[in-house]
This record gives sequence, C-alpha cells and structure tokens, in this order.
Amino acid sequence: MTGDFPATLGMPGPLQSKPEDLSHPCQEQLPELKYCINDNPPWPEAIALGFQHYLVMLGSSIMIPSILVPMMGGNDADRSRVIQTILFVSGINTLLQTTFGTRLPTIVGGSFAFIIPTITIINSDNLLSIDDDNERFLRTMRAVQGAIIASSTIQIALGFSGLWGILVRFLSPVCIAPTIIAAGLGLYEYGFPMVGKCVEIGIPHLLLVLIFSQYLKHIRFRHQPIFELFPVMIGTAITWAYAHLLTMSGAYEHVSPKGKLHCRTDRAHIIGSTPWIRIPYPLQWGAPTFDADHVCGILAGAVATLIESTGHFYVISRLSGATPPPPYVISRGIGWEGLGILMDGMFGTAAGSTTSAETIGLIGLTKVGSRRVVQISAGFMICLSILGSRQTYSTLRLLIFQARHKYVNAII
Repeated sequence: MTGDFPATLGMPGPLQSKPEDLSHPCQEQLPELKYCINDNPPWPEAIALGFQHYLVMLGSSIMIPSILVPMMGGNDADRSRVIQTILFVSGINTLLQTTFGTRLPTIVGGSFAFIIPTITIINSDNLLSIDDDNERFLRTMRAVQGAIIASSTIQIALGFSGLWGILVRFLSPVCIAPTIIAAGLGLYEYGFPMVGKCVEIGIPHLLLVLIFSQYLKHIRFRHQPIFELFPVMIGTAITWAYAHLLTMSGAYEHVSPKGKLHCRTDRAHIIGSTPWIRIPYPLQWGAPTFDADHVCGILAGAVATLIESTGHFYVISRLSGATPPPPYVISRGIGWEGLGILMDGMFGTAAGSTTSAETIGLIGLTKVGSRRVVQISAGFMICLSILGSRQTYSTLRLLIFQARHKYVNAII
C-alpha cells in the first residue's frame, strides 16, 4: 500500500510506469528493423537513403502535373514550373510534419485523391470555353487554388481543435482500407497503363526492384545489404541506362510518334524548358478564385486524404519502430497536413498533399525507419526544385565528361 500512495498523488511510484518505459528497442517493435525512428545512420548512408526516398516521391510529383497541366492548357514550361512548385512545397511540408506534426518519418507529397475532383474543375464549361490556352491555364489554376485553399480548412479545424483525436477512435481498417482502395482504383486508368505504353522499359524496372528487394537482399558488399537498402535507386539507374542505350542506338527511330514520346529518354521536353534557378513563391499564377461548386468537389478529396493519412500514421509508426501514436498526435498531424494543403493552394501545385504511401512502402522494403533520412530527403526536394533541371543536367554531363576524360588518359 505504501508503494501506491505516491502514485495517487501524481508522483512516480513503483506501480506507475515512467514515460521513457514506453519506448522499446527496435527488435521488440519489429524484427529485422535496421534503423528505428530515432536512429541516425552514418551520413553517407543516410544521404543515399534520403535520395532514394526523393526518387520514389518524384514519380508522383511528375505524374500529377503531367496529367493535369496539359488538360488545363499549359505547355511544357508550365508543366516544369508546376513540378518545381510541388517538389518545393512537398519538401517544406515534410520538414514541418517530421518536426512539428506527428514527428514520424513520413514524406508529404501530392495526393492522387485530388486528381479526379481537379479534372471536374478543368472540364467545367466556363473554363473550357476559353480559347487561348495560356489564359485558360492561368484561370483554371487560380480556380483550383481557391478550391484547395477553402478545402484545407476542414483539416486545420479538425486537427488543431482536437476533434479529430476524438473521432479517430471510431475509425477502423473497415473504414480506412476501402477509402484508400477507392482512391487507387479510381486512378488506375492514369497509372499502371503508362507502364504498358513502353513495356520494354516499365516491366524490367518493376522486375528489377522486385528481384533486388526480395531475392538478392541478403547479398552484402562491405557488410552492407546494398540490394535491400537501395533497390529503387539501383533499379532506376540500371533501367534508365538501358533506356538511354536503346535511345542512342536508334531502336526507336522507326516506331510511332507515341512510342518515341513514351520510350525515348530525350523527348520529355522538361529539361530544356526549365530555368536554371527558380524559387517558387505564393500566388505565382495570380490571385485565387473561389467557386462553391469547385470547393465541394475538392472537399471530397480533402476528406479522403484525411482518412487516408490517419491510416498511414499508424502504419508508419509500426514500420519505423515507434510506439502507436496517441489520438492527440494524430490530430496534431492532421492539423499540420491541413496547413500543408493550404500551402499547396497558395503556391499552386494543382493538387493537395497527403502522406506518401510510396515512401511508406519503401520503408517496409528497406527496413530503415529513421526520421533523419526522411528529413534529408526533404532537403533534396527543396534544393533540386530551386536548381532547375537544365543546370542539374549540365552539371551531370560535365562530371561524366571529366570522368571519361580521366579514364581515357589513364588508359593512354
């Protein structure tokens, strides 16, 4: 009885667990986990892992503008500017979420749940009636911005008020799983068929990542399982080199124009239309416009991401070796995600944001749940979005030329 007395007064007693007792070693959380949420890999390894996360989220960052910007009437330069903007804002949102939100190692990127509501805005009669493509792009972007800004209020209100923490106990996998599945199946016609447009490149890439991560993961180089840690990076490098070899060898000289567009490595028209240095800024497309019909459509996407991110928070806490987040942490994370959607609307990314399911899957593959790795990835997003693709491409060409020159001189 004497041991219980201090605990009843709010003081730590023998029968009361201390806060630090809630943190468990990695092996108690998830077997074979290499780095937990608070672990810091060596800097070279952490930078490489962060760049791999950047590569994974780069796919969705390019796919969303590639779908929406041409439908808005934008050209290649507009598409490159939107890609830079979504990368820049995603980097900032990731840093905010990992530092002040849930503090889980999750990347915040563009959400596919906003694509279909955005397409309904693009296809509205008053916007389709504009003949000039540039004017139609600007006015459509402003309409989308206004709808995204208005829809962000639901997550900000529910998150920072703490109401979502109260409501989250009524959510279960029965509610969350169908929401995620519906969002994914609704975008099937935009996603996987793109692989079929160039099967000789898309299918080998998928197979390489699968083989490296599942069948060659026990192969070590200098005591490091490089295929398990870097399956996406190695697979992407090999696939791109293979695709560039096919392009330079003339394999696509006599194919259809669509085949050249989807398979060649020199037909994206993004590198040449990107400025050397450009810093995205709020209201760069003009003042947002607000319409009740547009807001209602985008609001559906915001609600879908609200439920989707809640499920992601629990999954990422499990995969990163963290304890299950309490309701108030989930609510706080939703509030910061709402601020992220507000930033999406202010900067003009063409879609709202959510926690990235792709990078969560990457953590499950690599068994690396370090928060530092994700924050390094956010640094790549911000830096490489400011430095235009043209400069990056020119620098890479210069480095390759210098390396080749040194190699030839060494042989001679």
